[in-house]
Amino acid sequence: MSVNLEDRPIENVRTEVIDQLIMNYSHGELSYQAFERRLDQAMVATKNAELEALITDLPLTVDKNYQQSKQQNLKTHYSESKVIDEHDSFISIFSGNERTGCWSVAKEIKMISIFSGAKLDFTDAQFTQPVTRIKVFSLFSGDGIYVPENINIISKAFCIFGSIDNKVNTYATPNAPTVIIEGISVFSSLTIEIKRTLKEKFIEFADNLKRMFS
Repeated sequence: MSVNLEDRPIENVRTEVIDQLIMNYSHGELSYQAFERRLDQAMVATKNAELEALITDLPLTVDKNYQQSKQQNLKTHYSESKVIDEHDSFISIFSGNERTGCWSVAKEIKMISIFSGAKLDFTDAQFTQPVTRIKVFSLFSGDGIYVPENINIISKAFCIFGSIDNKVNTYATPNAPTVIIEGISVFSSLTIEIKRTLKEKFIEFADNLKRMFS
């Protein structure tokens, strides 16, 4: 006997609905405008019935090939089996410094920025620990930390004659990697934000599938 729709965890239903929207859009069953509108509705819906109503007229359901593509393209880059140093340093002095792309994240990162502009980008990074700590020291600098939307962010850093702006509102699951930001910002600004939103990732993934099936 199947579980009553309203008794199911809403995030499970949301995931299934978004998968089906992507599947039907990528196979030409939905226009881009309809796909984006329904995707927006799916991401903010608060009831399972609202979610289910978005896919009742769609003919296609997800298959094994879709699930494999999703695993490769939308997963959080996380692998505890990868060997990596527990400590890393990211130092900028009178300079502009940026770490981005696919790189391995240590358990603890010291981020030191003095009279500089430093950017630490985790968007495509490979997490190797369930919890990563970033210990910040920023002096007369403007720094940015970019994170993916599907991880947990905790900011404990404080500032003196400066600003720390945490713009992140994540959709992370409880077992997602956690980044804890600690330290001090003096006469500096530190911004924590998402570089590419989850919606943008969904659309990018759907467009890639659509090109593959065209």
